[in-house]
Amino acid sequence: MRCPFCAADDDRVVDSRMAEEGAAIRRRRECNACSQRFTTFERIDDMPLIVEKRSGLREPFDRAKVVAGVVAACKNRPVSEADIEELVSRVEDALRTRTDVITTQDVGVAVLEALRDLDDVAYLRFASVYKGFEEAGDFQREVGLLIKSTEPKRKP
Repeated sequence: MRCPFCAADDDRVVDSRMAEEGAAIRRRRECNACSQRFTTFERIDDMPLIVEKRSGLREPFDRAKVVAGVVAACKNRPVSEADIEELVSRVEDALRTRTDVITTQDVGVAVLEALRDLDDVAYLRFASVYKGFEEAGDFQREVGLLIKSTEPKRKP
């Protein structure tokens, strides 16, 4: 494994643990050259998940793109990196159960559903970009849907 700090390829494993409910192994490593520590994850390399874009082009699913979108939506929110990693793993697992080819719409909807349970503000931020909000009324409509779907029903 190449050190992200000094690019040396000589390191040692300090700690190994199961992660993501056994779907991955988390390894804590220490570089023998610069003594910096870093974390790596080992996952089974499943069949490639193909994403079909609106233009019809197909490309492999890129987990990093989903992480970047969720990180941007969660900026300055009380959401940890572990929460984001778990959310992205759940989304990826859910998408893999459908079929080998998914659409960008499938990815966006799956992320929105997961964000709805994680953080309302992050959900609205992601929805505003994903759904292409153009005016304040779009936010009002989405907040109304969010409140309607999350607020418990009250008995008279």
